Amino acid sequence: MAGPCSARLQGDVAAFTAALRTLVNNPQFSDVMFVVGQEQQKVFAHRCVLACRCQAFRGMLSQAPVGSQDSSSSVPTQGPFILGNVQPEVFLAVIEFLYTNSVTLNSHIALEVLTSSVEYGLQDLCKLCVKFIKDTLSVEQVCEALQAAVTYGQVDLQQHCLAFIEGCTAAVVRTQGFRELSDVVLARVLRSDRLAVDELDLVQAVREWAHVSSAVLERPVPEVAALPVKELRLPLLAPSELVTLESYNQQDLLIPVENIAAAWRAHALRKGSGVPSRLCRPRRGTRPRDHHRHLEPHAK
Repeated sequence: MAGPCSARLQGDVAAFTAALRTLVNNPQFSDVMFVVGQEQQKVFAHRCVLACRCQAFRGMLSQAPVGSQDSSSSVPTQGPFILGNVQPEVFLAVIEFLYTNSVTLNSHIALEVLTSSVEYGLQDLCKLCVKFIKDTLSVEQVCEALQAAVTYGQVDLQQHCLAFIEGCTAAVVRTQGFRELSDVVLARVLRSDRLAVDELDLVQAVREWAHVSSAVLERPVPEVAALPVKELRLPLLAPSELVTLESYNQQDLLIPVENIAAAWRAHALRKGSGVPSRLCRPRRGTRPRDHHRHLEPHAK
């Protein structure tokens, strides 16, 4: 006699998702409330959904109620939970994902949703954010995306952003996002051989970045720029350009004197003697200068 048969059959996934979407921020039957952002917008949710979908919410919702004498009580708090540092639209995107395993993104909130996905440990949401950011990357947003990618260890997004920057460097260095990069991330960008911009323009862009960073951080220009300046390829500049550079440098001391001296020495000796080889390699966008032929053997 044959044994009983069993099978797991699945109904219409779209209909199931649509039904769950009706519960997003729906006060009916909700049992937990959040007060979100400076607007103090109320967001309603269901603790069983949040707890089973996200370890971070499970920990938050399993805390003993305020005033409870039993810290091991299994009764979750009702809230409201105050989340003042996140935009309501961003938090609602996270809630939508928890209920439906899908998310509605736009270019204004994608990076912040990525931040929240990392904070809440939602790897699948993180992947969706990264894909959206890569697919919609723009000149104005690429530096902010790169900064976030480095901050949250998203290697694939880092590489994608850097390749994008390499393709349109001259436009990127004029953006506000470029001026807001950290010194570590800017230095990483400057290490690239494939930047599509001339070195003289790159020096000017770093100077503008340094003055903005100095004002924001309330630290001297040479101090905030110490790391990125090491990646400027001064030996690629012509003597007349170095003279102009020295004139500007007297005003803000952006570049250490020894760095400029090393560039002059490369001209005097007609080779990159004493200069790291990477600083003698023309980038993809470097305008040719007569003296570059003396540096090329050193760079090989």
